[in-house]
Amino acid sequence: MSLVLDPAAQDLLFREARTANTFTDEPVTDEQVQAIYDLVKYGPTAFNQSPLRVVLVRSAEGRERLVKHMAEGNRPKTSTAPLVALLVADNEFHDELPALLPHFPQAKDAFFSERPVREQSATLNAALQAAYFIIGVRAAGLAAGPMTGFDAAGIEKEFLDGDHKLLMAVNIGKPGEAAWLPRLPRLSYDEVVTTV
Repeated sequence: MSLVLDPAAQDLLFREARTANTFTDEPVTDEQVQAIYDLVKYGPTAFNQSPLRVVLVRSAEGRERLVKHMAEGNRPKTSTAPLVALLVADNEFHDELPALLPHFPQAKDAFFSERPVREQSATLNAALQAAYFIIGVRAAGLAAGPMTGFDAAGIEKEFLDGDHKLLMAVNIGKPGEAAWLPRLPRLSYDEVVTTV
């Protein structure tokens, strides 16, 4: 059985997509980010909880505050990417559940009244949404450079409050010169999939 999605779209979103390490100076507009969000917001999460929050780092001052917390190898590309998105899990996502789950508003208290339960659910579902976000960046014809090499506590203190947990930083833009490292191997179907 073949996939329904056009092969060119499959290539854009998956086969040809890689983590970008350099970017041109072409800006990423607010309209592009809005279009990405308006596409990926439809990706499913448990209870439609939608815990992902996005902090866009555009200003020179914000970039300077961010770069000092990045791992050494991530500093040059973070300094020069047109836009950096901090993808964050909102541990108080349950406050939005009555609006997001109108047929079951009591889910807020029935399932998510305890902070440890919320944190676990927020991390899992925001990570799922982060993957959607990266695919959305690719669908917009841009390159994404997701990174977890940073001082998370430092970035959280610099940009967030105690109710939000940093998952990753994503450099976004048009790929620059020598943007791609060689494609790394992937596991085969038989190495990943087991039937019982």
